[in-house]
Amino acid sequence: MITYDKLFIGGTWTEPSGPDLLDILSPHDESLVGRAAQARPADVDRAVAVARAAFDEGTWPNTPPAERIAVLRRLNALREARAEQIAAVITAENGSAAWFTRAGQPSLTRQANAYLKAAEDLAWEETLTSTDPAATVRSVVRREAIGVVAAVIPWNSPFSASLAKIIPALLAGNAVILKVSPENSLSMGLLADLLAECGLPAGTISVLPADRETSEHLVSHPDVDKIAFTGSTGAGRRIASIAGQQLKRVSLELGGKSAAIVLPDADLAKFTAGLAFSCLLNNGEACIAQTRILAPRSRYEEVVDAVKQVVESLKVGDPQDPDTFIGPMIRRDQQQRVRDYIETGIKEGARLVTGGPQVPAGLEQGHYVTPTVFADVDNAMRIAQEEIFGPVLVVIAYEDEDDAVRIANDSEYGLSGGVWSADEQHALAIARRIRTGTVTINGAPIGFDGPFGGFKASGLGREYGFAGLNTYLEYKTVTI
Repeated sequence: MITYDKLFIGGTWTEPSGPDLLDILSPHDESLVGRAAQARPADVDRAVAVARAAFDEGTWPNTPPAERIAVLRRLNALREARAEQIAAVITAENGSAAWFTRAGQPSLTRQANAYLKAAEDLAWEETLTSTDPAATVRSVVRREAIGVVAAVIPWNSPFSASLAKIIPALLAGNAVILKVSPENSLSMGLLADLLAECGLPAGTISVLPADRETSEHLVSHPDVDKIAFTGSTGAGRRIASIAGQQLKRVSLELGGKSAAIVLPDADLAKFTAGLAFSCLLNNGEACIAQTRILAPRSRYEEVVDAVKQVVESLKVGDPQDPDTFIGPMIRRDQQQRVRDYIETGIKEGARLVTGGPQVPAGLEQGHYVTPTVFADVDNAMRIAQEEIFGPVLVVIAYEDEDDAVRIANDSEYGLSGGVWSADEQHALAIARRIRTGTVTINGAPIGFDGPFGGFKASGLGREYGFAGLNTYLEYKTVTI
């Protein structure tokens, strides 16, 4: 059992303001995985105070970029050395299948390397000269840190979400308070251990597991200059309103209800080979999951049958079993939420192809959901419009390509999406018409050099690479 009885505040393990530890239970069988201290508003106040002092009076913002890059490269190396341990802890506390947590470790390296490269290539200060008939103007343009950053992340992919924020924020010279979900107290304790080793100055980083009330105290704090949030669209709207009232900088990576468009010439064998990874990764608890499958009317039943066969072939069970593809939902209330959506789909008149609201046989003790596929779905149905965040797919028929694009865009969200076709250039032409932040062609993985983020209710701002680094910088112009 893992125990973290202190809070990581300003780079030091510190006694929490309250003595109680939270029990972290396995989503698989509700056994005790570990215990951890939880932050309260008083702990947030301490973390913000040391971050404010570290930024206003400390050395980090004025440390040469090359030295900041070296520290974050060391963090990346420390994480790589403990990748197996990190994956195992996330599987234990989150219920994410072991294949997923292990496969995600090299992706974390690529994500970090893209940020490091962006920082190396960035012109942190440059001189611009313009000439007009009246005068020659010379300007020094600087990229500077914003200040104190509150980074707030969800529970579904804790290392990816946290590093996507703290690496660029620290590279830019900011001080950071990372607020994590209580469910991730153990894996984020491991992250804090790595941060303690990598060489950051005192006060520069804190890692606080805390509930929503404490999170709101953090983002509302007058000494926080920027909020970086990943989570639900509802919570994002609340955070955006707080940021608007206080004129804080804010970036939001929110929900999705992404569409995978299967064009008439698509190779169904390739589509089904990639379907589980595009549509059901991380037990379906993924904002980028392409849970609306759009199939041409001419091949509709063929696609429905192919999706059914794939979903029924996936092993559901103990997430630590290497053969398991889909593990449990993280909490009992999340399990019930997904089951309620399945009941809603049945009531709405969708055809239940496989699965259903029943718990998988033999897995009643955990937070399990039977992977479910609906056909004959109208895009206006709730199961097609609302983010379920579980292993539930809907297959929607379209008449022609214009209809497919219309359906794909008929959503309040715009985070991800996919196009499947034998003709890559034609697929690219369709992708250009989809109002979403990221589109994959034939199941290609998302790259970390390009921007990642959402249109519409899927968020504000971008992460990854240069665009993600730029989110944590202010521009200053000095005219000479």
